[in-house]
Amino acid sequence: MMGELATGEFSHEALLYRDENAYVKAITAFVANGIHNEEPVALALPTDKLATVEQALGDTAADVVFIDMAEAGRNPAAVLSGVLHSFADSHHGRVRIVGEPIWPERSAAEYTAAVEHEALINEAFAGTPAVILCPYDASRLGRAVLDDVLATHPDLVDETGRHASDAYDPNAVIDDCNRPLPVPSSVSALRFDVHTLAEARRFAVAHAECHGVDRDRLPDIALVIGELAANSVQHGGGSGTLCVWQDAPTGAVVCQVDDAGSHTDPFAGRLPVPAEQLGGRGLLLVNRLADLVRTYRGAGHTATRVWFDR
Repeated sequence: MMGELATGEFSHEALLYRDENAYVKAITAFVANGIHNEEPVALALPTDKLATVEQALGDTAADVVFIDMAEAGRNPAAVLSGVLHSFADSHHGRVRIVGEPIWPERSAAEYTAAVEHEALINEAFAGTPAVILCPYDASRLGRAVLDDVLATHPDLVDETGRHASDAYDPNAVIDDCNRPLPVPSSVSALRFDVHTLAEARRFAVAHAECHGVDRDRLPDIALVIGELAANSVQHGGGSGTLCVWQDAPTGAVVCQVDDAGSHTDPFAGRLPVPAEQLGGRGLLLVNRLADLVRTYRGAGHTATRVWFDR
């Protein structure tokens, strides 16, 4: 029997499970408690898990919002605004969310983005009436991943009960995820400034098309590169460098913008912007449109790398 879950105003918990039965039992109990307390419930799970849990819930499934994390969370940097806050902000009172952003098939780049997301949840939701439960397959994920679980979640739930993490240190994880993004040698590059922003967009689109990106995605690439290049001009010293290449293992097209800015806010582009605020939505758009986004925040150097699947 899994341990009981927290009942405080905000709780961010890791569910460590070792088989499907334990996984389903814990999540269905989480849902049942929420419905009993008249708390809205959302389940953001990988595609295959959604079907399993929905079947186990039976008629109760009609009272739950289901979100395919493989799609909505393909870029982990979009999950805070597009999944968690989107659901929580649409309800009054406490909500319950199961969010599973990490699974064994995630690539190394996706994993770094996902663990950074987990570390940021704690500050982003501090004081918000919400219980967020994050399942982890302890039988398939490695020791390093489970160490990150301890560092990013203040509370853990497993078959022995509920425990406080004695290794909780989300800021250390955030710092570790802020890694330089070296560009491969011999890739296509373009220097741009305020006078060549349109050329930067055309450069990215032309190379993406040559690498086989679906034509329907080309407008997304133009919008993303336009936003990143404009940020470089406005906040990164007036100019920047755009590089484009194809990721050999996956076939994805990768674009990277480097500039001389000092971008220090890890929440930029991750949190909803108040309706009355003018501007500040460009990086939200970047995170929504790209399939993966990573940013390096250095002293006098910002690098943003975006992936577009073919």
